[in-house]
Amino acid sequence: MEITRRCVVALTWTLKDSLGEELDVLDEPVEFLVGGDDLLPRIEEALQAHGAGATLALHLEPEEAFGDFDEQLLWLAPRSLFPADIEEGMRIDGLALPAACSPDAPRNACYTVAGIYPEHVVLDGNHPLAGIALRLQLTVQAVRAATDEEIDRGSVGPGFFRMPPQVPGSAQQH
Repeated sequence: MEITRRCVVALTWTLKDSLGEELDVLDEPVEFLVGGDDLLPRIEEALQAHGAGATLALHLEPEEAFGDFDEQLLWLAPRSLFPADIEEGMRIDGLALPAACSPDAPRNACYTVAGIYPEHVVLDGNHPLAGIALRLQLTVQAVRAATDEEIDRGSVGPGFFRMPPQVPGSAQQH
């Protein structure tokens, strides 16, 4: 079966940054809905008309992947609002932020704890791969027709490339 919109592809991949540092390896196939919310548009475009067994090497600039890094998505919050066991790299859903955090920090975003200081915590609302050019070597393991339920949902599952809600005031999705 050839890949078209509204089909499901099972992919494996190796994801690297532009310097060749390995960021992620997926050895077991994961399914994604083509034409839904699971994949970046540039990846969907490259997959078109290929079939099972195809191997593609893609170079994605930040604007084709997770957007440019936006310093306006960095927020400072009082250290006292967070538990003692908070660690750098932790991800916090915006809805779970303490109520006393900056009222300007959008609650429909996901934040990474980017720094912990005695008086404050730095929260980063950028996607962890924002601002990074990516090299993606992927292999199509299988292709099948999408079910009506998958098409209605716009997704097969919690895919790696799923785009979280756009942060208000930001030009890119993160």
